[in-house]
Amino acid sequence: MGKLELVGAIMVLGLVLVAVFAPVIAPHSPTRAVAATYGDPGAPSLAFPMGTDQLGRDVLSRIIYGARISMLVGSCVVITSLGLGLIVGSIAGYYGGAIDRFFNVVVMNAFLSFPGILIAIAFVAFRGPGIFNLVIALSLSGWVGYARLVRGQVLAAREREFVEAARALGASDLRIIIRHILPNIIQPVIVQAAIGMAGAILAEATMSFLGLGVPPPTASWGAMLNDGRSHLFDAPHLVLFPALAVMLAVLSFNFIGDALRDYLDPRSRIEAGL
Repeated sequence: MGKLELVGAIMVLGLVLVAVFAPVIAPHSPTRAVAATYGDPGAPSLAFPMGTDQLGRDVLSRIIYGARISMLVGSCVVITSLGLGLIVGSIAGYYGGAIDRFFNVVVMNAFLSFPGILIAIAFVAFRGPGIFNLVIALSLSGWVGYARLVRGQVLAAREREFVEAARALGASDLRIIIRHILPNIIQPVIVQAAIGMAGAILAEATMSFLGLGVPPPTASWGAMLNDGRSHLFDAPHLVLFPALAVMLAVLSFNFIGDALRDYLDPRSRIEAGL
């Protein structure tokens, strides 16, 4: 494992631990005022290492709790998108013909014809903010990438000898897909899921920045960026620290995705001498 991959693994592990143990790690409540700021943000100090916002809330505590929202939403989006993509991609790739043309040409292209963020904004604006609606909104545009990847892999795998042997032995289509095809195409899907986690975290921050994420006063990195933009020049720490949190989270999962791609790809392992 290279240095960047090791750094990414450590960062992801740290992010998970922070999200899980936020009530223990956070020094203050993320929603209650802990300092008398009189409407002005407090600068970083020994008592508040990342300062306080205009409502007197501890920025460090809000960033720690914001990791919970990012990890929860990101994980749910990836799981939902991956599950839907596996189902649609497997059906389209295995059966081919008219079924493949319907899913690939009609359904997938219909979703790809609209920017994903616009679909998410329209859905949340119609249904209202909240974690459940946010996950569904982001999954509506995220599943197509997984479906196309799975479809291409299944198209190639369904002609392999072990699939023909299973079919000759009388195995059902469902058993062939689940027991024989999916285990042999899962490597690139795992890589795509790791990279997709970074995109889901960034998308959640974008939606929260636009006011379409989790409702206040729940701590969210995107909402913190939105709250701090009016104090960009007199209190830049309100924007700097949430932006750094989003950047490090996205970078860590991108590093993990690159590491998994190199490890799971036999050609990359041979080139690296593994």
